[in-house]
Amino acid sequence: MREPLLFEMDQAEPENYTPAPEKNADFIPQKYRRKNPPFLPSPGEQAVVRHFVNLSTLNYHVDKNLYPLGSCTMKYNPKVNEDMASLPQFSNLHPMVPEKFAQGALRVIGETQDFLAELTGFDSVTLQPVAGAQSELTGMFIVRAHFDNKGEKKTKILVPDTAHGTNPATAALAGYEVVTVKSSGEGILFPQDVAEKFDEDTAALMVTNPNTLGLYEKNLKEICRIVHEKGGLVYMDGANLNALLGIVKPAKLGVDILHFNLHKTFSSPHGGGGPGGGGIAVTEELKKHLPVPQIERQEDLWRLNCSAENSIGQVHTFYGNFGVVLRAYCYLMRMGIDGLKEVSKGAIINANYLREALKENYKLPYDKTCMHEAVFSGEEQKKRGVKTLDIAKALLDRGFHAPTIYFPLIVSEAIMIEPTETESKKTLDSFIEAMKDIDKMTR
Repeated sequence: MREPLLFEMDQAEPENYTPAPEKNADFIPQKYRRKNPPFLPSPGEQAVVRHFVNLSTLNYHVDKNLYPLGSCTMKYNPKVNEDMASLPQFSNLHPMVPEKFAQGALRVIGETQDFLAELTGFDSVTLQPVAGAQSELTGMFIVRAHFDNKGEKKTKILVPDTAHGTNPATAALAGYEVVTVKSSGEGILFPQDVAEKFDEDTAALMVTNPNTLGLYEKNLKEICRIVHEKGGLVYMDGANLNALLGIVKPAKLGVDILHFNLHKTFSSPHGGGGPGGGGIAVTEELKKHLPVPQIERQEDLWRLNCSAENSIGQVHTFYGNFGVVLRAYCYLMRMGIDGLKEVSKGAIINANYLREALKENYKLPYDKTCMHEAVFSGEEQKKRGVKTLDIAKALLDRGFHAPTIYFPLIVSEAIMIEPTETESKKTLDSFIEAMKDIDKMTR
């Protein structure tokens, strides 16, 4: 790959340079002050355009080819959503405008929350958190508020070894001791393992479903019953929710708190670190602890209610990342419940197509039907001198973004592949061919 074109610039030093008077210059020690005038390039328009066009071609993005990152759900982001988010009526709206002048924006947020509550079976939703990790922390604060309100002191959180990587970090940040629950030989939680570790000091179980092995936690309903009998709560990480949409309502399983990643599940781009969009759904019992302000509909107006007495308080300066919420709203309104169900079915079919196609070439630690992603191991290739990292780099050489590697941690030389529902069979076949070719080269 050739180097990007650099500025074509005049190398001459600027003449007759007179520095502007420095404000508060006395605060800058002499040894740190510039001895010579700065050299700034003076390229022409064509050089500038060529420079940035060449840089842009080096970027890899979902519009270029398959983005198989596991647990990240880099799906196609409909361009119409971007158009809606760019409308000046939304993009130029000041965040502190009075409620009566922001009814459209408040309606978008309120109806998105209502849709997500219906989709997942919960009583209430807030979209104030601006990321999945912040949603987790908000959920843990609600767990703490719940027990504080009951006068009970809890010090522990159970986290499976197949949980999303941020779960133990979030629990620790919220002040809890993290207790790890090991998954069974099937790659899922067994009720008796949870029952043994859930003692009187434990507040909640944080479970990712489907878990990071791409497997559905089929015992979750029984696990929720056990946790509730012991006086605890169940928090579900919804980062992998795109495998359950329209198929399973987590609240019906007994889950108390669920977090959303709008930027993963509901079609907002999140490459390069952002933008993020979060949210949590809670049961009727926990609704009183939701962060303020809470968006409510009163007759014909949408209002910001800041008077919730038992709220954990505000978790973000303003009400979430509105642009991301707007993109999710457009996606939800166009898809509907039935359309979202087709999304999940497509994601499951694509993942299992890859799993079956590659299981003879790459070790499959858990050889069973997966959900949205398939987790392989590069152990056999490593024995031949080729590490998983080398496999990822070889995919880059073949024009594909690398999958997630070395995660989940319980799989040696892990290769986590998530095709999502939007990839065609032709694209998947080309990826499969590349993976098989890489394996062939190791033999």
